[in-house]
Amino acid sequence: MGIMRFEGVENMGKARFGVGIIGMQPGRSWGAVAHVPALRALADDFAIIGVANTTQASAEAAAKACDLPHAFASASALIASPEVDVVVVTVKVPHHFAIVREAIAAGKHVYCEWPLGNGLDEARELARLAQTAGIVAVAGTQARVAPEIQYLRQLVAEGYVGEVLSTSLIGSGMILGPTVEPRSIYLMDNANGANMLTIPVGHTLAAVREVLGEVTNLSARLVNRRTSARVDGTGEVRPMTAHDQVLMEGVLDGGATISLHYRGGLSRGTGLLWEINGTEGDIQVSGPNGHAQMVQLTLAGARGDERTLRPIEVPASFYAGLPDSVRARNVARIYTMMAADLRDGTRTAPSFEEAVTLHRLLAAIERSSDDGYRISPSTV
Repeated sequence: MGIMRFEGVENMGKARFGVGIIGMQPGRSWGAVAHVPALRALADDFAIIGVANTTQASAEAAAKACDLPHAFASASALIASPEVDVVVVTVKVPHHFAIVREAIAAGKHVYCEWPLGNGLDEARELARLAQTAGIVAVAGTQARVAPEIQYLRQLVAEGYVGEVLSTSLIGSGMILGPTVEPRSIYLMDNANGANMLTIPVGHTLAAVREVLGEVTNLSARLVNRRTSARVDGTGEVRPMTAHDQVLMEGVLDGGATISLHYRGGLSRGTGLLWEINGTEGDIQVSGPNGHAQMVQLTLAGARGDERTLRPIEVPASFYAGLPDSVRARNVARIYTMMAADLRDGTRTAPSFEEAVTLHRLLAAIERSSDDGYRISPSTV
């Protein structure tokens, strides 16, 4: 991640930044299990002001359960609060655009969970608005900042595998399997922009780009092998238009080849396996499922005359000062970068502009699947 500087930072020297979280269900939502503990681990930089949900009663219940000072009657009320410097958007993807746009218009800094928008066009517009407003606008692609991914990036850059020849990934998407939780039914409708391609594949590709660079051209297939799923608890069968099989092959900007296959549900075999093969060695990244952004990743490698892989331990310094929970830890790393950006006028945290680049890659995968052609993401 490069460092950029921006003008007009009004919060330099501020003791702590007030944070308002939009969309939180105690004990189960991403805002509750990842953002709240991440922010509390960074209490010198951030203070959680309160929460807004779709109803006042829901917001009050969340605020009470998470011991937050304020419950706001609406997203608009939270955004308008003078105590809130940073608006955190953790609602369902179809609502990202309207809420983020309103926060930007109010001059608030924004941390929006990934995907940034429901498709490339929304992401581009939000990035344009954020740049015009001069705010710090952060997208939650937290897999790319995970300690294991950052150490992997260092190993590859230092030549552990030599010249990268190829990389391959296989992952279980968890979502879009034979059953679905009631709260996740919206993931089954491809029109909502929250599916296996945009969530686990998108997060993992953000990590791939962090380590190995951009995909310069690709060919892809998106397939519906399951066209329905059974709702847990009710037995109701609901139609599914989101793809449960994602296949892509392509070339990275350094010339290495890449292949990827994600499948819906949870495999009895491989959860996540990412291999990097080079002229001098090999590295494997593995995890219990394909959501690289929220599972404990492990590294193994071999180089030179070594014939078998051995565990690679990530130095303790990569975890220093971070929560023990993987979900909170990776989010806290982004907040740490955001705090530095707010204070120093830098741009180190994953930005809306970078989110647009990732959205463009996913749009290229969709277009290649629709048209049956090889495509360059730069042309989308």
